[in-house]
Amino acid sequence: MTVQLAWAVQEELETLLDGSGHLRTLAFLYASKGMSSKALAIWRILARNYSSGLWKDPAAENGLDDGNAYISSGREIAATEASKILEDSSDQDMVLQHLGWIADVNQVLAVRVLTSEKRTKQLSPDEVIKAIDPKKVDILQRYLQWLIEDQDSDDTRFHTLYAVSLAKTAIETFEKEHSSKSLDSRRLQGVNDTDIRRDSIFLSPVRERLQIFLQSSDLYDPEEVLDLIEGSELWLEKAILYRKLGQETLVLQILALKLEDSEAAEQYCAEIGRPDAYMQLLDIYLDPQDGKEPMFKAAVRLLHNHGESLDPLQVLNTLSPDMPLQLASETILRMFRARLHHHRQGQIGHNLSRAVDIDARLARLEERSRHVQINDESLCDSCHARLGTKLFAMYPDDTVVCYKCFRRQGESTSVTGRNFKEDVLVKPGWLVSR
Repeated sequence: MTVQLAWAVQEELETLLDGSGHLRTLAFLYASKGMSSKALAIWRILARNYSSGLWKDPAAENGLDDGNAYISSGREIAATEASKILEDSSDQDMVLQHLGWIADVNQVLAVRVLTSEKRTKQLSPDEVIKAIDPKKVDILQRYLQWLIEDQDSDDTRFHTLYAVSLAKTAIETFEKEHSSKSLDSRRLQGVNDTDIRRDSIFLSPVRERLQIFLQSSDLYDPEEVLDLIEGSELWLEKAILYRKLGQETLVLQILALKLEDSEAAEQYCAEIGRPDAYMQLLDIYLDPQDGKEPMFKAAVRLLHNHGESLDPLQVLNTLSPDMPLQLASETILRMFRARLHHHRQGQIGHNLSRAVDIDARLARLEERSRHVQINDESLCDSCHARLGTKLFAMYPDDTVVCYKCFRRQGESTSVTGRNFKEDVLVKPGWLVSR
């Protein structure tokens, strides 16, 4: 009887609130009773029909004079309350059903719903990606970023999709920033480059996010991304991708000629770790192709920083006849001096090594040829039997044993228990004095 009465009161209250237009209060009532679907339906109605007067909020009406701001604020409130319900829900169908209208109001709230960790069962990434509006690129990118960085997803599909999506956005942004129409409009309107995508939910520029991801992930398909940006001006991104593919020459050409970043080019040569990489970079500077003038200053910088590791004769053969000698003469002279110095150092090191080897051989010979005197009173240090005319052996620590004990002990461990393989014995006479 009590339960029936409670339901009757609730139904009467719902009818009263619905009839009087207090849908906001009714939505809160449904939410408190766990009737999420009904609550969400009301918040959706309020968000879409706010200007029609369905929302009864006198406090908000009196506090906002601007009609547009009033409507916008009301929609934000509806989306916020709906997102709170969806963040806790594991009902995938219900979440994806209401994702669209929440995203239309506020993309940050939509991302919060998709990436919520309050729910007991996470949503299917494949279904979520299908449900995201293709025009809402920021939501897709933020969700993929969450999957990869926060959920440690190693699915190559998601890594490639994220890289491709970032690349597309980067190309679009770059073209907008560098189009003459965009430049003229920004001059007239006083709009900065950073305002082009002012509605983005990201704080960092898209190219920065793209470059960081391309460098940090090894799970995306670099060829697919490269096919997309091949005809664009995203040269640093191309260098990163060519590096992933092991195309050293193309990386050096981009760093040296397109970006004119000598420091980055030299650093890449250092990472390659071969002297021929520096020679290859020198060739690029001196013969840049496509009618471009030789980059003599960059070439001199390279010789100045890394000339000591290069072959002077090979460098001389590579230098262009048009290169002013005064630019490189001092550097080349220093290369020859360094080469001669290294050669002499090598000779000294070789002779010292040879001397050490001779000393070691001599010490070993002396140790092997030293004599041991045995008399009638000499005893085996292990079994204490008289040695007499028996065969015997002597360990490096000068202990003497009969051959029988030697067979039992082995050649590595003496009577004292010392293992000469693990605890090497070094006598003063064995040390090299040079």
